[in-house]
Amino acid sequence: MSRLRHLLTLSLGAALLHLPSLQAEELPDAIKKIEAKGAKIVGQFDAPDGLRGYAAQYQNRGMALYLTPDGKHVLLGNLYDAEGNDLSSAPLQKLVYAPMSKEVWAKMEASNWIGDGNKDAPRVVYLFSDPNCPYCNMFWEQARPWVKAGKVQLRHIMVGIIREDSPGKSAALLAAKDPQKALEEHEKAGKSSSLKALKEVPPQIQEKLTANMQLMEELELSATPAIFYMDAKGELQQQQGAPSPDKLVEILGPK
Repeated sequence: MSRLRHLLTLSLGAALLHLPSLQAEELPDAIKKIEAKGAKIVGQFDAPDGLRGYAAQYQNRGMALYLTPDGKHVLLGNLYDAEGNDLSSAPLQKLVYAPMSKEVWAKMEASNWIGDGNKDAPRVVYLFSDPNCPYCNMFWEQARPWVKAGKVQLRHIMVGIIREDSPGKSAALLAAKDPQKALEEHEKAGKSSSLKALKEVPPQIQEKLTANMQLMEELELSATPAIFYMDAKGELQQQQGAPSPDKLVEILGPK
């Protein structure tokens, strides 16, 4: 989770930089060698003292590469000025992390989720949810004032990881005639829920559930609820587990 959390919490508030296009020139040989090791070079940025900065993406992480003036050596890591300012974080955020965050949000948007609340609510919150997860139920309860007021729509990306019957229960919700109503009844009942796991899951439902599980694995998530939201600055953030009262306001907005 550390890589994804790093992706989602870096600041987007840095000033815009002059970022030359890589398409305008061929990559230097030394940078190509790094690319050949699996790094994706996504942009070039200004650097001091004759260095040339390149932003790279490697396994969901951003890397700052600095080509020396002779073009024969590459430094990897963050570069700081005399005042201790990190000169690497802003270009990495702009060129690597911001696009990755948008991609994560788009993938969740295209996933097989069950809506909870007004579809026209001004705020959307995604969460990976297991029908047997008590903390998912806790967050569902916490969010009621916002959902009932029409301020937030929760979008439950159903998965099955906690118990043996979790996949079957998620499948039952996804296959319900009215999934939103079925989810509401299940969450409202809490421990008394009568939701039964499907013994035979239709292929189209299994495909949806498998896709959700694959997305969860891709994002390196290992527990539910994994909550994703846009903060007040429009930055993608992630919360693991039921949030504290202060965090709840940050996720859902003012009441």
